[in-house]
Order: sequence, then C-alpha cells, then structure tokens
Amino acid sequence: MPIASSAYIGRFAPSPSGPLHFGSLIAAVGSYLQAKSQFGQWLVRMEDIDTPRMVSGMDSDILRTLEQYGLHWDGVVLYQSQRLDRYQHVFAQLQQQQLLYGCQCTRKHISAMGGFYTNHCAALNLCHEPLAWRLRSSNVPSCYADLLFGQQQIPAELAAEDYIIKRRDGLFAYQLVVVIDDIDQGITEVIRGADLIQMTPRQQALCQLLGAKAPRYGHLPLAVLQPGFKLSKQNHAPAVSQWSQPQVLTAVLDFLGHLPPRELQQAPVAEQLNWACNNWQLAKVPAKMEINTTEYR
Repeated sequence: MPIASSAYIGRFAPSPSGPLHFGSLIAAVGSYLQAKSQFGQWLVRMEDIDTPRMVSGMDSDILRTLEQYGLHWDGVVLYQSQRLDRYQHVFAQLQQQQLLYGCQCTRKHISAMGGFYTNHCAALNLCHEPLAWRLRSSNVPSCYADLLFGQQQIPAELAAEDYIIKRRDGLFAYQLVVVIDDIDQGITEVIRGADLIQMTPRQQALCQLLGAKAPRYGHLPLAVLQPGFKLSKQNHAPAVSQWSQPQVLTAVLDFLGHLPPRELQQAPVAEQLNWACNNWQLAKVPAKMEINTTEYR
C-alpha cells in the first residue's frame, strides 16, 4: 500500500547485476544528500526484475558497499522480484481498460521504421503469444521541468510512441515496475542519472494514469570515460568497494560540485557526509549531461 505522507521520501534503486561502481555511487550519494539535507527518508530498492541479468549475491555486495560509504537507508529494502503479483494486478487493470495491445515487432523492425516505434500493431488485435504488450501512451507530454536541468524537451516521436510494459519473454518492463514502486513507496522526489531524462515524461504520465501524483525528478551528470561512453556494469566499471572510502567519497562530492574543505578530504566518510548534508544544494551540481571521470582520478 502507498505510504500516506507529505514528507520527503527519496530512493536509490540499483540493479544487482554487478558491483557498485563510481557512476552508481554518484547517484547514491546525490539522492542520499538530497533526502537527508531535507530531513527526509532515503529508501533503497533492488531493481532485480530483469532476472537473466542478475548476479547471485550482488544485492548483498551493493548493500555492504553502501554501508562502507556511510549511506544508511531507512526501512526495509524492497525487491522487485518479490512483487510480481502486484505488477500483474496493475497489468490486468490496464488490460481491462483496453489500454494495452500485443505487439510482434522486433528491434530490427523498429530500426527499419527509423528507430521510433510507429504503433504498428495498435489495431491488429494480436493475441497469440509470444507478444510484447504496449501501453497506449497518448497522455505522454513532450516536455517537463527537471529540478537540475530546467525545462526539458523530448522528441515528439518518443512522446507518441506506445511503449512496452511487459516483454515478449514474459518479464515486466522497467517502465511499469518503477512507477508502481514509486507510487507504493510514496516517493516524492527522484534524483538519478541523466541517462533517464527522456523516460521521465512517460513515468509522470503513467503515475497520473494510475491515479497518483508523480514525483519531482532531478537528474545528475553521468560519469563517462569519453563522450557517450558512461561508466556502467555492462562495460565492467570497477567496483568501489575495494578503494579508499574517504578518497573516493571526496571525489564523488567534487564531481557533484561539493568539494569538502581540505581538512575533511581524508576524513572518515561519516564526517564528510555530515559536512555535505549541511552544505548540500542541488543548484551547485554541474548542470551537465556528462562529466569525464579522468578529472577525478
């Protein structure tokens, strides 16, 4: 059930498909400081819905790493893999409202259409599995106000695109589960990486479709090795759990525009975080989509 509260509730939602790396630590620290600077709650959610990509034991590894860096979460950790009945219930509701349709188009077909899905299967009434299931998305706006970057415009073709909420392999899609989770956890503000900016209007619209108020959204710069090549688990970004925590946390805070004073730059993480909570201002974070991490080595 949703949390009935008007207080600030933020979240960090890693995928346990690999260890916490510098880029994901930036998102964790940024969301943590935004919540704690406002005396709010900071929740941790394991986005383990994409089961083929999950690595056994990696959830515990991520939680240990967060604790190493002084990032202590509120409440219990939510696991998407334990909420399939909830997602199926919402899926069935949308089906009953005739807001979904089956789609047989492959990525190759969509690429041939120009890269954007043209709602090709919307009127075909397909019912023979395997099918992907798409949401009719006529209520998705083409712009929204980001807390860090200001007014953002997404391609009109993306706003008009009916998008997948249940995949051909039977797994629920990120776009559905993230919204249901945010609603149920009472999330009031989402601070995350800038790679998800263009997905935000979809998530706002789906919140409203499900009868909930959408969270506010702010996006942090991505840590990249070179333009367009972000640090990620897919490209084997190294784990931060084996590095010097005070040194790495200083680098993360510097990345976020909050370099601690010299006397704190080798201080224990608890001292650095305490200083950062007292001095945190989202407006000080560089309003850049990408920042090269070579500056922080």
